Amino acid sequence: MSHRPTTLNELRASGWQSKSVKHELRDNYLKALKGGETLFPGIVGYEDTVVPEVSIAVLAGHDMLFLGEKGQAKSRLMRSLVRFLDEYVPYLDLPGCPVHEDPFAPLTRAAKEHLRNTPDEQVRIAWWHRDERYAERLAPGTKFADVIGEIDPAKLAAGTSMSAEDALHFGLIPRMHRGIFAMNEIPELDELIQVGLFNILEERDVQIRGYPIQFDLDVLILFSANPSTFNRSGKVIPQLKDRIGSLIQTHYPRERALGIEIMEQEAGLDTGGAFPVFVPYFMKEIIEQISVSARKSKYVDHASGVSARFSIANYRTMISSARHRGVRLGEEPAVPRISDLGHLPTSSLGKLELDLMGSHQMGERQVLEAIIADAIRTVFEEYVDKHGLDEISDVFSKGVKIEVGDMLPSAEYAKRLKRVPKAWEKAFEVNSGASDAVRASCAEFVLAGLYASDRISRATRHGRMTYET
Repeated sequence: MSHRPTTLNELRASGWQSKSVKHELRDNYLKALKGGETLFPGIVGYEDTVVPEVSIAVLAGHDMLFLGEKGQAKSRLMRSLVRFLDEYVPYLDLPGCPVHEDPFAPLTRAAKEHLRNTPDEQVRIAWWHRDERYAERLAPGTKFADVIGEIDPAKLAAGTSMSAEDALHFGLIPRMHRGIFAMNEIPELDELIQVGLFNILEERDVQIRGYPIQFDLDVLILFSANPSTFNRSGKVIPQLKDRIGSLIQTHYPRERALGIEIMEQEAGLDTGGAFPVFVPYFMKEIIEQISVSARKSKYVDHASGVSARFSIANYRTMISSARHRGVRLGEEPAVPRISDLGHLPTSSLGKLELDLMGSHQMGERQVLEAIIADAIRTVFEEYVDKHGLDEISDVFSKGVKIEVGDMLPSAEYAKRLKRVPKAWEKAFEVNSGASDAVRASCAEFVLAGLYASDRISRATRHGRMTYET
């Protein structure tokens, strides 16, 4: 609409028609579907699983629950639905009105009286952008007044009757009339509020302290939850579960390559510029494999999960460590090495929830070290030519010691490995190239892989690691 009407009579003349939120979403979703648009930009790995389920739920006009472990893009999916709303919708420009009233179907007593007593050419119209038609709340700590509403004591003090609609202060859901409201971690929501949500889902009306507001709220309600708490008896009342139209099950990336794509996309790092960083693909694989290994580890609580944010934070730490070395030693580009993973505790500790039965009193740092070793071994075995391992092991059996570290200049690696260059090239299928920094990274990868495979030993002292028989 090139010119947006500013009065009610202009709006009538424009031909604008009122739609419910779900009708609006469905119409715009179908247009995007027919036009071959990317429905959820930035969402990776859900094209054949989650996206079709969301599509059907939108077309069915359902409220939705996104069920999955942490870091599975549940909140991002919910926020993405905003793009299927109309860019702008008109509402009554009525000072003091608690909701964005549909000019053709007002809800509140004040709006109805205003339309009844004011000529159309004097009824002011404003426009609500779709980005403002979404609100979300995290369940822990949420009070009834926050999302449903409460009687306003200031209005009572001013003489308003407690039984009057004007005495009520509306919460987020009534204020999102004609929009989308999302509640994260619904099992942590107080039972009283769950009852209030059940009433809104069932009757689309609001009851505050026994005073029913008899109007039809137009709102799409979304929820998110972790399966371990959602399925626990008593955490979510059965009546509320029964009223949620569609349950959308999310998941972690099914392939490591998809996890890497998400990791790089969400990390948002510029590896160029004045202090460039080149990341060998095997280092990206190791960072993502650390998350994969953690999700399978008997020491980690599987019910909690391991978020994609775990990979993202570790990836940023690894690149930052390499860039720090590159600046200090004057190496361009800086190239991440296994020794840079020594800094991962700073971005990992606190993000893993240990299984108290499986960890056997192991600390989080010990569990992380075991997970990193497992990830290195997994990636190493995919790269290594098995026939070259014995040759390198023989070299170490003759008393060779190789010291590495995150602040050791890359040129030093060539000197320390000069006795075993042929074995090195045979041991792994990585194109090490001519760069000393890339060769240093490849060398550490092989050393760490041999150590993780129990073929050589490693001693750590003052940030330096020595590999030997």
